[in-house]
Amino acid sequence: MYIFAEKCYNIMCCKIKPENKPKKLTRSEEVMNEAKQNYRNWLDNVTDEATLATLKQMTEVQITDAFYKDLEFGTGGMRGKMGPGTNCLNEYTIAKATQGLANYMKAHGLTTAAITYDSRLNSREFSKKAAAVLATNGIVVHITDDCMPTPFLSYAIRTLGADMGVNVTASHNPKEYNGYKVYDNTGCQVLDDVANEITSYIEEVNPFEVDCDNYDDLVADGFICPVEEKLITAYTDRVLQESLGSADGVNVVYTPLNGAGYAVVPAVLRKIGVGELHIVQEQSMPDGNFTTCPYPNPEKIAALELAIRLANETNADVVVANDPDCDRLGVAVKKENGFDALTGNEVAILFADYILSSRKANGTLPTKPVIVTTIVSTPMVKAIAADYNAKIAEVLTGFKYIGNVINALKAIGKEDNFVFGFEESCGYLKGTYARDKDGVVASMLVCEMTAHYKKLGVTLYERLQQLYAQYGYYEQRLVSYRFEGADGAVRKQQLLDEIRNSLLNDLAGSPVVAVRDLLKPTDLPKADVLIMTSEDDCKLVIRPSGTEPLIKCYLMAHGDPSDNDRRLAAMQKQLDEILK
Repeated sequence: MYIFAEKCYNIMCCKIKPENKPKKLTRSEEVMNEAKQNYRNWLDNVTDEATLATLKQMTEVQITDAFYKDLEFGTGGMRGKMGPGTNCLNEYTIAKATQGLANYMKAHGLTTAAITYDSRLNSREFSKKAAAVLATNGIVVHITDDCMPTPFLSYAIRTLGADMGVNVTASHNPKEYNGYKVYDNTGCQVLDDVANEITSYIEEVNPFEVDCDNYDDLVADGFICPVEEKLITAYTDRVLQESLGSADGVNVVYTPLNGAGYAVVPAVLRKIGVGELHIVQEQSMPDGNFTTCPYPNPEKIAALELAIRLANETNADVVVANDPDCDRLGVAVKKENGFDALTGNEVAILFADYILSSRKANGTLPTKPVIVTTIVSTPMVKAIAADYNAKIAEVLTGFKYIGNVINALKAIGKEDNFVFGFEESCGYLKGTYARDKDGVVASMLVCEMTAHYKKLGVTLYERLQQLYAQYGYYEQRLVSYRFEGADGAVRKQQLLDEIRNSLLNDLAGSPVVAVRDLLKPTDLPKADVLIMTSEDDCKLVIRPSGTEPLIKCYLMAHGDPSDNDRRLAAMQKQLDEILK
C-alpha cells in the first residue's frame, strides 16, 4: 500500500510540477533521520565515557542499524546484538525495559520477581541491572549467583510463588547477541495480551531517567535475595522424577556448548546411572566467547564437531548437547559410517514413541493423554499418537504456547493428561513442573532411551528407521533467509507481503489446494504466518523469526524417501528464487 501510494504521488508531481512543493521523504530517508535523531539524543545523555567513545566512532551505517528503531519487546521479549543504540541490547535498553516491567507490576499489585541468566557476555551484568531497577521500585527480587538453565527459572517462579520472572539470554544465537525474556507467575513466558501491556509501559520510559539504587545496598536491605542452593537441588530432584528407566550401560558424550547446563546436566546424568560420561573439555565451562562454536546452536552439526570427534574416540553410544541457556537439546547418533546429528523433529518422534510406550507398559499413561506440538513441527507424531489414543494439541511456534496448554489443562483439573510437548527447534518438555522447554530433562530422557534400545540390540538411528517403516516417511527441511540491518528489515517485510499477495500456485509442481493465513481469523491467535498445502501432501510454512532478522521457511513432504528429497529440493529452489 505504501509503495503504491508513493508511486501515485510521484506521478501526480510529474504532471503538476509545483515549484515550491517539499520533497517527499523516502522510507530510507525517514529511517536515517530517525536514527540520527536517536543518535544525537544518546550523545547528549550518555554519561559513561566508554559508551560515549564507542558512539563517536560509529559509521553512518552503524548508526542507522543501531538507532533506526527501538528494540522491540514482544511475546519473545527482546533480543538483539549487544552495543550502544536503541536497537541493541545494552545497559540502557535493559533499564528501559525493566522500568516498564516494574511499572506494569506496580499497576497490578505484583511485588516479587525471580531472575536468572545464561553464560553470554554481559548476561550477569544485565541481570544485576534488571534486579536493581526492580528492587529500587520496591519489588523483591530472587536472583541466581550463577548462570542457570532457562527451565530452572520457570520452576523457581512456580516454587517461590514469584509474580514475574526475567531471563537474560539469547538462547542459541551467536555471541554478539543477548536477550531479555519475561515470565508470568505460572512460569510461562508472557503471552500477547500481557506482552502488549508491558510494551505500552516500556514505551513511556526515558532510559536516561531510570532510577536505580546500588545493587549491594539493595541486597543488604533485603530487596535482592540470592537463590539458595536447596532450590537448585529441588529442581534437579524434580527432573529426576520424570525418569522412565535407568541409563546404566550407556556411553555418553556431553557438551554444554560453554553454557548454563555445565553443572546441572552432568549431575543428573550420573544420577540415572550413566557410567561412561565424557564431557568435551573445551566446551565444559561457561564462556560467552564460544571460541570453539561461534554459533552455539545444537541444531547445527557444526556445533557438535568436537563432541562427535570425542564420541568416535570413545566409542560412545550417543552425543548430547545443550545450547547456552540449556533449554534445547542436540543429539548425534551412531550410524554405520560414524555419527550424525538428528533433527529436532526426529528426536521428537523418538521421544513420543518412547514416552507413550514406556508409560503404557508401566501403567502410568493417562486415559486421555495429550501431546502438544506446533504448526511447524512434524505431523508424524500424529500417527504415533493415534496408536495410544493420544490427543494432539497444535499451537503457534514458541514454547510459551505449549506452556499455556498445560495451564489450560490445569484449570480444568486435567494437568496430568499432559505427557509431552515439543517444537521442531529442539525444544522438549516432559512433566508439568515447568512451563518452558527443558534441555535438562531432555538430556536425561535421551540417555535413558539410548540405554533402553541398546539392551534390545538397537541404536537410536535404527529405532528411528523402524518408526519410519511403521508410520511412513515424513521429512522436513528448514530454510532461513537473513535480512540484516535497517534496510534488511524493510526488505524482509516487503517480501513477506509480496508472498502473501501473490501466493505460490504450486509446491514442487503439485497444485496448492489449501492456504491458511494466520493474519486472518482462525482457531489460532493472529500471527504473521502463511501455511500452504499441496495436492500431494507437501506443506510449506513461512513466517518471520521473532528473535532474529530471518524469514523462516518450513518445508515438509510425506511419501517415498527419494521422492521426498526431490520435492523438498524443488520447493527450496522456488523459495530461493523469491527470497535470495
